[in-house]
Amino acid sequence: MQAIWNSKVIAASDETVVVENNHYFPRDSLNDEFFIESSHTSECAWKGAASYYSISVDGEVNQDAAWYYPNPKPEASHIKDRVAFWRGVQVSE
Repeated sequence: MQAIWNSKVIAASDETVVVENNHYFPRDSLNDEFFIESSHTSECAWKGAASYYSISVDGEVNQDAAWYYPNPKPEASHIKDRVAFWRGVQVSE
């Protein structure tokens, strides 16, 4: 699987985990040069507290377009150290 934004591959892995129709990529499959830590957070009732990254490619920023669960609840432990995408990031094979 690949995650693409602004015509750049920002993550690639054959080992994604699908949860609620989102592919969670292993953290080490991300191309770090495109990711910026965000202060944005959210809460999921069964997964826990989510943190976010913004994505920056060629001077354009996609705010809070990637999320992850640094300390997921036990029932979501399989997505620890994994990142998912939205806000126009294309995920495909």
